[in-house]
Amino acid sequence: MIHTKSDHENMVVALVKFCTPLVLSGILQQLYNWVDAFIVGNVIGEKALAAIGSVSSINSFYVMLITGFTTGLAIYTAQKFGSGQTDDISKILSTFIIITGIAAIVIAVVAITASPYVLAIMDTPQDIFSWAKDYLQIISAGVPFLAVYNLYAATIRSVGDSRAPFLAVLVSSAVNAVLDIVFVAVFGWGVKGAALATVIAQSAMTVFIVIYAVKKHTILNFKIGTEMFHKNLVARSMAFGVPPMLQSCINSFGNMILQGFMNGFGTATVAAITTAYRVDCIVLLPVINLGSGISTLVAQNYGAGDKKKAWKVLTAGTGMMIIVSLLLTAVIVLFGGKMIALFGAGEEVVAIGTGFFRSLAQFYVIYGIAMACRGYVEGLGGVLYSSIIGVVALSARIAASFALKGVFGNMVIAYAEGISWTLLMTLFIARIAKVRKKDRIGL
Repeated sequence: MIHTKSDHENMVVALVKFCTPLVLSGILQQLYNWVDAFIVGNVIGEKALAAIGSVSSINSFYVMLITGFTTGLAIYTAQKFGSGQTDDISKILSTFIIITGIAAIVIAVVAITASPYVLAIMDTPQDIFSWAKDYLQIISAGVPFLAVYNLYAATIRSVGDSRAPFLAVLVSSAVNAVLDIVFVAVFGWGVKGAALATVIAQSAMTVFIVIYAVKKHTILNFKIGTEMFHKNLVARSMAFGVPPMLQSCINSFGNMILQGFMNGFGTATVAAITTAYRVDCIVLLPVINLGSGISTLVAQNYGAGDKKKAWKVLTAGTGMMIIVSLLLTAVIVLFGGKMIALFGAGEEVVAIGTGFFRSLAQFYVIYGIAMACRGYVEGLGGVLYSSIIGVVALSARIAASFALKGVFGNMVIAYAEGISWTLLMTLFIARIAKVRKKDRIGL
């Protein structure tokens, strides 16, 4: 279990220590797409930028299928670690190396084959269709590397090491940046070069974290061979991993529906809002990773039988979330448009993106509270509940997008997301109130 210098050390300090590497690694990981978009947008132009943006929701579907599962699995291994059942952790890891590895290869093959058909269904504009197809097919080849990386990264975080994923992504980001410049700006390979650079960088990240795990965490080591698969651990592990995986899958599918909806507003809106989401993804990483840190610390303390300490993680984390969310709101309102301009976007695209940020940022505090509450609920093992209400919130977002289009125009995407965040926060608070009443936590 993660320990602070003394039993009385402030939970805020513990969360900062654990979450800072997570935030940094998340920022670097998002820089993959930033670098691709930045170089492509400035070297080739707005249409190439829109092409990469138009496939982001599709790529996210494949990636979130994997990360959703490994995130849920990490909660189970964190509980195992907190309860002292460390022998099971390497068995869980080796078992799911096999399961996720096979699944990821299948996903990659399907993704490459189905790319043109999916893009057509999503009404991708014809002037960017060919570039979007090339980028998506190449990037899909990296899914197996991402599967192995995310499995190791989630397991390592669950045993208290948030530094390793940061180091892995640091290596990968450096490789990606160099190769993007070489492949796109020097060799002139266009969006294909940007995609290839990303896949190579992802493979480097995966190799690094596996070697790190073998050398630094002996409790994660296992022998290659027939003893890798432990079927007795599959059912319980699946109970933690499958619900968030399905929720992530459904969310990504919903995002594809919303991408198709957004495509109807034209290329300028596609370029503006997809680029805005690239910025938004990085800006919100402190919130997302603080939520992940809350989940891990709650799971470890809950596994150790200390429910009161788990509650203190939530209260400290929520206070931090509010402060961080307010700061991020100020940053995005003041500088969001300037960040979009960095990608080579023209005045119309920057204006649309700036309006999007101003519409969405007013909901950041609500989102922060929702993520703190989600971390607590999931840390206690409530991954099924979290997944169900995540799908409910997504449904509300899609419904609001179509229903309010006539009111907000192309800004409806921002307001619909704000509505879904508000619903998410309300449902998590209701769940926590029920748990608190039952267990008398924190009273």
